[in-house]
Order: sequence, then C-alpha cells, then structure tokens
Amino acid sequence: MTTSLTIAQAAEATGLSVHTLRYYERIGLLDPVERRDNRHRRYTQEDLNWIDFLKKLKATGLPVRAMLHYAELRREGNTLESVIERKAMLQAHTLCVQHTLAELQENLAVLQRKLVLYDELEQAARAAGARAPRNSAPTPPTPERMAP
Repeated sequence: MTTSLTIAQAAEATGLSVHTLRYYERIGLLDPVERRDNRHRRYTQEDLNWIDFLKKLKATGLPVRAMLHYAELRREGNTLESVIERKAMLQAHTLCVQHTLAELQENLAVLQRKLVLYDELEQAARAAGARAPRNSAPTPPTPERMAP
C-alpha cells in the first residue's frame, strides 16, 4: 500500500504552506492531487518529489510562468518534443544560475577584500593609540540590517 499525506502533513514535509500547495494545484504547477471520498487531498511521494523540484526551480530564480510551461510539458509525457524542450529549458536555466553564482562569487570576493582592509585599518588605528569608544562593541549585522 502506498503511503499518502494530508495537505497539512505535505505542507510540513515540504516547508510550503497549505495555502501555497492549494495555489500551486489551482494554477497548474501541481497535477490535481488525489482525493479521498471525503474530498481531502492525499499527497504521494511522487507529489512530494515534484514539489521539491519546483522549490529548487523557484529558489534558483526560474519565473513561475516558466515553471508552469515546464509543468505543462511534463504532463505531455516523455514525447521527444517534450523531452527536448524540457531539457533545453533546464540547460538555459542552468546557464543563468551559473552566471548568478559567478556574480555572487565576485561580490563575495569584494566583501572579503574589504574586511581584510578594515582589519588592517583597525590594527593601524590601535597601533596609533586610537581607542574605540566605550560600549561600542560592533553588533554583527543580520540579514534584516543588511537589506538595502
């Protein structure tokens, strides 16, 4: 017997909200989910695997419109045309992700060089006798504080 999950269990397992799961099904990112006689959705492992893949596409910046097109092609089955187009979509997206990673690596390198510079400036200031004001221990930035 195949194990299935309720929508609440699927939400917990995937990290998505119940609302998001319903929305994904309504717009066509998810195939219609199997329902029991009481009309409650039951998610299979295959559904969870697909949701995990969708999350990866989203996390890597693929627009929802492109995800919808990919889902449509997937529903067509493994026809030659569908396979070729899905492969091309993933190849193009992979290039975009690689470009983004390269940009992030460059940006990270700039930040790291800047930190080295500030270490050197701090050491020079200490050597020159400058003191940090009392109670001015730097607070490490949080992502919220770093937002533009």
